[in-house]
Amino acid sequence: MVTSSLIIGVIIAALVFGAIERSRAGRIKNISKGKHVIDASDIGTELGLVATILQFSSAFCAPCRITRGTLSSVVTSFSGIKHVEIDAEKNLELVRKLDIRQTPTTLFLNSAGQEIARAVGAPKRDQVISALELISHE
Repeated sequence: MVTSSLIIGVIIAALVFGAIERSRAGRIKNISKGKHVIDASDIGTELGLVATILQFSSAFCAPCRITRGTLSSVVTSFSGIKHVEIDAEKNLELVRKLDIRQTPTTLFLNSAGQEIARAVGAPKRDQVISALELISHE
């Protein structure tokens, strides 16, 4: 009796924790301006004229592929926006510098390379568009 109650309690706790984590995944959070500043030498390519979307991925990450598709499709709708994908496993120094803790993590940079927003997990299309509109109106 006690064992089955304990098992049920653990299962309920795990379900609640899982639901909370899923609700947070991909949500874009605004960052205090200038927390991280990235330049072309950090990422190996020039920044976008208006904004750069910097996606950190890993080879066997299914949500990374979803994120890549979402970001690539959104970028085609905006001028001056660049999408750059970084292999987190091959760029550990940059991962540490920017405090990337899981993949996918997406950073939204303004034209000066300042991190304006960040999404951990796969962001939704409308969230990405909102973040880009925020940057383009700054």
